[in-house]
Amino acid sequence: MPYFLLTQVVVGVVAGGVNTLNSAPLTFLAYAASLPLVAVTALFGPVRPMSVAAVRAMCEVPGERLADGPATSWAARGRASAWWTLHLGTGALISGMTLAVPPMAVMLIAVPAVGRMRVVRLGYGWFATDAGPYLAPLAGIGLLAGLTLCAVGAGKLLARMAPVLLGPTAADRLAAAEERAADLAVRNRLARELHDAVGHALSAVTLQAAAARRMLERDPGFVREALAAIEDTTRRTVGELDAVLGLLRDGDPDRPDAVPAPTLAADLDGLLTRTRAAGTAVTAHQDPGPAGDWAALPAIASREAYRIVQEGLTNALRHGAGPVDLRIRVEAGPDTAHRELEITMTNPPAAPAEDRETRTTGGRGLRGAAERAALLGGSVEAGPHGGRWRLRAVLPLTGEAR
Repeated sequence: MPYFLLTQVVVGVVAGGVNTLNSAPLTFLAYAASLPLVAVTALFGPVRPMSVAAVRAMCEVPGERLADGPATSWAARGRASAWWTLHLGTGALISGMTLAVPPMAVMLIAVPAVGRMRVVRLGYGWFATDAGPYLAPLAGIGLLAGLTLCAVGAGKLLARMAPVLLGPTAADRLAAAEERAADLAVRNRLARELHDAVGHALSAVTLQAAAARRMLERDPGFVREALAAIEDTTRRTVGELDAVLGLLRDGDPDRPDAVPAPTLAADLDGLLTRTRAAGTAVTAHQDPGPAGDWAALPAIASREAYRIVQEGLTNALRHGAGPVDLRIRVEAGPDTAHRELEITMTNPPAAPAEDRETRTTGGRGLRGAAERAALLGGSVEAGPHGGRWRLRAVLPLTGEAR
């Protein structure tokens, strides 16, 4: 209506100051002139979100077939403009018909019943009341049926065209895919943290408690050490679990303190101590390279390396049958600026009848270790090697994380 009123004034002035409502051709001319104004204003950003909301509410179009957010590209704006023009143009016609047709139809239907109306000329040819008073009700009913069909047809047209003109563009689909990928990456990272932290803790605590029960009468000192290790393991794990759950509640994966970050420099010795307290002998050979200290490693490499070592020890606790030989070293490549952190862990595999825990994780831990290595551009290999089970990870210490 605002567009039409504006163009009606302009057309009336150009036509010599006449009232366009008294002339059907001028009325339709003003209507046609308003459509370009509609199309231009639809190029602005808020039009598409508003249109999408209306379509979802009234046209029963599935939400995934419509784009979210303002149109950013000119192609998307052009499609939104076409929808807006079709929507308002069709709506204006249906609105005008809705204002004019029902009163006329009621009058025609009432002609046989109201004698006075039989002598009132409506002035539109065959719509005149003296043209056939008993045919007028049929004309009135036909007008109402026609109006209903036009309204339904317009709704069907708009519902069919909405996904075409308001659907996601290639850029919208790409942005949505990137958003989903980022969300999945965060979920996978949290799943890895929970699996590595909680899974290792449960395995270690189970074996520590079992070892303490076996040695309760023979070696009270070992039992005290195992109970202390259980206390330390559970305390640390509860802290990590609280942090991860807090991250899930807050939904802020970029917060620096969102997920606890144990590292080789600060936490490797404690990890080895807790593993030994579970009754598994661990021999560790550490060579930090020229730096002489794990604290010199890049922070992300130190964190991911710790988790990989933790997963390897968890597998050894669950499925191994002997001492673990752990070797961690930094090697320099042909160019001294390129270094690699190599983690090698070997232990005898348990026989099927001696396997201390049935594997129920489906290999998620090793897959998570491989994902951690891939984050840094490295790799993880795990499998039988020389009659023993070997886990080998290589992490580049240069370049950007992926």
